[in-house]
Amino acid sequence: MFSKIVATGSYLPEKILTNDDLAKFVDTSDEWIRTRSGIQSRRIAADNEETSDLAVNAGRRALDAAGLTAADIDLIVVATTTPDMIFPSTACIVQDKLGASNAAAFDIQAVCSGFVYALSIVDKMVASGQHKNALVIGAEIYSRILNWKDRATCVLFGDGAGAVVLTASQTPGILATRLHADGSRRAILNVPGHVRGGQVWGDPYVHMDGPAVFKMAVQVMADVCNETLAMANMTAADIDWLVPHQANVRIIDATGKRLGIAQEKTIVTVQGQGNTSAASIPLALDTAVRDGRIKPGQVVQTVGVGGGFTWGSALIRW
Repeated sequence: MFSKIVATGSYLPEKILTNDDLAKFVDTSDEWIRTRSGIQSRRIAADNEETSDLAVNAGRRALDAAGLTAADIDLIVVATTTPDMIFPSTACIVQDKLGASNAAAFDIQAVCSGFVYALSIVDKMVASGQHKNALVIGAEIYSRILNWKDRATCVLFGDGAGAVVLTASQTPGILATRLHADGSRRAILNVPGHVRGGQVWGDPYVHMDGPAVFKMAVQVMADVCNETLAMANMTAADIDWLVPHQANVRIIDATGKRLGIAQEKTIVTVQGQGNTSAASIPLALDTAVRDGRIKPGQVVQTVGVGGGFTWGSALIRW
């Protein structure tokens, strides 16, 4: 038994925050942001939207595309760094809001690699025969953990959610996955604050050493892609589409060059969404599926890197 992605879905909040909008209250400019990241705008969740709401909207669209109902789902895994609350898990809240009463549910926290981590785990759970139809969601509201006076971070992130439906299959869909972590590098990208005694201790905002993150990301993303390809006895020449974590156009371009993958084979959505962390890969997948670029039978490679440090790749036959 194997698992296979049969549908995708996504959701972006209505509010669009452009670079020019940011320049009105942050010491930055459209030119400064675009040349360093490729980002032109990002979405911001409404005050009454929670991460679970974004996840539910993306999940419903994936279910509709799969021709399934919430009752058909027996597993929900949400990758998020910005949960609704400390507990219960956002996945449990999504289960309730969807009405998926037959589903087990839990969260994965691996920051920007979260969706790849979740996909790898759920692949094994479905392939074991224990689950038949699973909903894997990446959802984030980063706008609530940003210091809007820190131009090094606040210009980079956005809010959104993406989802895929995995079902049991007689033929392989997830061909190989590879995961890594290095907790010794946690200082270069983190949110160091926490709750203690009913108060926030430490700084509750995103902190990032941009040059250090860039250097590491380019190296490990290409390396883990090659590792995953080797596990499947494939090479970069076999890839129809590369779908990387959407953090920075320069990182995406450098990763493609190291792999020897042409730019026209890389899915890029960061320009209108910013870095949506665990949501970025499923958002990009849904975009490319719905506009017809990703077609049945093609080979898609996803790769992500994020705070932790964590990184991983999944090789998928569509």
